[in-house]
Amino acid sequence: MRSVRRRVGAALGVVGMVVPLTVALGSAPAQAASCSTQTGPYQKQVEKFLGRTVDGRQSSGDCTAIRAFQTKHGISPNIGYAGPVTWGVMKLMNQQKAAGSNPNKAGRCPTNKGRIACVDLTRQLSWIQDGRTLKYGPVPVRTGRNGHETRTGAKKIYHRNINHWSTLYNVPMPYSQFFDGGQAFHSISGSVWSPPGSHGCVNMRKGDAKKYWSLLKNGDDTFVYGRKPGT
Repeated sequence: MRSVRRRVGAALGVVGMVVPLTVALGSAPAQAASCSTQTGPYQKQVEKFLGRTVDGRQSSGDCTAIRAFQTKHGISPNIGYAGPVTWGVMKLMNQQKAAGSNPNKAGRCPTNKGRIACVDLTRQLSWIQDGRTLKYGPVPVRTGRNGHETRTGAKKIYHRNINHWSTLYNVPMPYSQFFDGGQAFHSISGSVWSPPGSHGCVNMRKGDAKKYWSLLKNGDDTFVYGRKPGT
């Protein structure tokens, strides 16, 4: 009997290394919860954003559409509930879209520096300009979460590594361009709208990070301003 217990324990130990224990024991993880039937506090706003019928009442179709959006952008729990986190991401997307081709309309990023990479924490946007001429962007970015905020102010790119690997967080940081201590522009594989944010870096989609890599060089200016929602 003891040998049987040892074999079962060893088997569970191996399973536990490759899948969550809840799965190994047959319990469904929280992410597999059924689709929410509850009407959320931002139901109408979310319905409008997704192009659904705006009636302010949760339906199975609403839930499916909301859940797909949540899954795509790493919003947890992804149960199709129109809550503040989901609407916060959508609201931010609307603000980013409204920036159009004139992200520096308010003149917050310096126009007397020549080529400069601008980062607006409030709208989670970045772009490259040369004087008043927009060279690339604006593009959505994901900056530092609460407690790991991307630091504001004038900086300069001082180190570039196309295949950088973070020894601190043990993750790849492709197309890294460092501008302030360990904070850098770099690409990520997930959604740049995924909450709560980075550990201080300016996360970008791969195509945007590659373009920044081609347009910037060591010594180029960067300017970070504003405040990320929730920090």
